[in-house]
Amino acid sequence: MDWRAVRFDWNRARAFLVSAEEGSFSAAARALGLAQPTIGRQVANLEEELGVALFERIGNTLELTAAGLELMEHVRAMGDAATRASLAATGQSLSIDGTVCITASELIAAHLLPRIIGRLRRAHPGIQIEIVASNSARDLRRREADIAIRNFTPGQPELIARKVADRHARLYASPAYLEHIGNPTSPADLSRADFFGFDRTDIMIDGLRALGVEVTHRNFPVVTDNHLVQWELAKQGVGICIVMDEVGDAEPRVRRVLPDLPPLPVPIWVTAHRELRTSRRMRVVFDLLAEELGDRREP
Repeated sequence: MDWRAVRFDWNRARAFLVSAEEGSFSAAARALGLAQPTIGRQVANLEEELGVALFERIGNTLELTAAGLELMEHVRAMGDAATRASLAATGQSLSIDGTVCITASELIAAHLLPRIIGRLRRAHPGIQIEIVASNSARDLRRREADIAIRNFTPGQPELIARKVADRHARLYASPAYLEHIGNPTSPADLSRADFFGFDRTDIMIDGLRALGVEVTHRNFPVVTDNHLVQWELAKQGVGICIVMDEVGDAEPRVRRVLPDLPPLPVPIWVTAHRELRTSRRMRVVFDLLAEELGDRREP
């Protein structure tokens, strides 16, 4: 191979890739921590180098040209390769000190992680922790986080995962709210109750109906994708919230709704990129999370 003939500049390619994914030079600049003129100049230099126009401006956004679309496929592959190379290099580190980014749902991050992070910091003060509390799954392959705590089975082959527990979720409400709706004693009585939804889809409706609770969209007058907001609303007597029983049972302001109702299953998986598991630091955090989140209770 004639390496002198390869003059492709990865910084320019990266500026093009991020601009295409973010939709504008300003958004790309924020994502990369660079100045907007720098991003624009790098893309312009790439266009000059290739002799093609890669973007068309539509208002304040960028649209890929035909040449840009064709190039995008190759540059995205380069970006994935660069990410894998970074992961491989990171994975070779034997140092215990450094930063680990953990992502988990809002409820787990707020109610289960603090105790675990406290133990981790006492045992390994050189490990710095970043927590991404989000109900949206972050892409570990793109280093949006190092380790994820998830409630579903990860399917990507690049990831390794350990199922550490089968937790349960139940219905909770304040005593005042339950009295307000007549102190229900059967699933049928909950047809007049208010619940909190994450969105306007039928997922929550289908889940409740599987428990024998007949509800419609009218039973979800308040919708928010923030589970912590739902939980606060329940504690304030606004409606019924579904949360893990270890969180719900620990809150004195609420009680279980229909305690004999079957619980909803909540599997707990700890997931990381396969290459990051060769890092001693990542392995320490991964194993501690798996141990602390493991289900030690009787079924």
